[in-house]
Amino acid sequence: MTTPTRAAEPVTPPTPAVATSGFAAPRDYVLSLERGLAVIQSFGHDAEQMTLSDVARRTGLSRAAARRFLLTLADLGYVAFDGKRFRLTPRVLGLGYAYLSSFTLVEVAEPVLERVSARTHESCSLSVLDGNDIVYVARVPTKRIMSVSISIGTRLPAHATSMGHVLLATRPGDTLEAYFRNARLTSFTPRTMANEQALRTQLTRVAQQGYALVDQELEVGLRSIAVPVRDRSGRVIAAMNVSANAARLPIADMVRAFLPELRRGADDLTAALPS
Repeated sequence: MTTPTRAAEPVTPPTPAVATSGFAAPRDYVLSLERGLAVIQSFGHDAEQMTLSDVARRTGLSRAAARRFLLTLADLGYVAFDGKRFRLTPRVLGLGYAYLSSFTLVEVAEPVLERVSARTHESCSLSVLDGNDIVYVARVPTKRIMSVSISIGTRLPAHATSMGHVLLATRPGDTLEAYFRNARLTSFTPRTMANEQALRTQLTRVAQQGYALVDQELEVGLRSIAVPVRDRSGRVIAAMNVSANAARLPIADMVRAFLPELRRGADDLTAALPS
């Protein structure tokens, strides 16, 4: 799934209780590191190259501070500068690869996603929850049915995605309460569940039935269904989904055809993980 291109928005610092672990006491928290990471995160598909003013606006930093971070990142090889605009370099990929290469789930996911995609003839993806968003960690695409391409590392708002609903529905109560305190329930289409009480009700339903189906909440014409992926202890560690064109596949057919394949794929993934 994907979302319509968003307007350039400030990149806010991680929200305490949701995007951070709370491990660092105030005296140990390195604000400059947070801001440097915010500069990297300000780049994206809608902002592949930016001027100094663009970066300052998207991060909420002053021009002077943004300049210092950008020049430091350029010296370290993470940012390139053509005299007017900055852009990320391939070296940034190393930061994400360190996570992916240490994440056993990603290692074993691809053949499972390929099997599910082959059986359903639709794109199949795997994501994890990070703060208020889901992050794609593995994906087998087929036909492109969305307005913007999805790739590893793409972030989408949890409240408007089937994988997000699955992951939120299986969070402990205190984690879910922290999510609702910090999340912005933005409407992307007339169908987006942007009301907190309605979303809470939906998450309860998802937890009871063991899957989530989102009908055109993120993008008109896009429908998706997701299930949780558990480790050997039964803890939910990711979500797997299949997405399809809403005009081509009615909801009842989607549940009947795709849900068994997704559940089988999730079981296969769990079985392939180390105990």
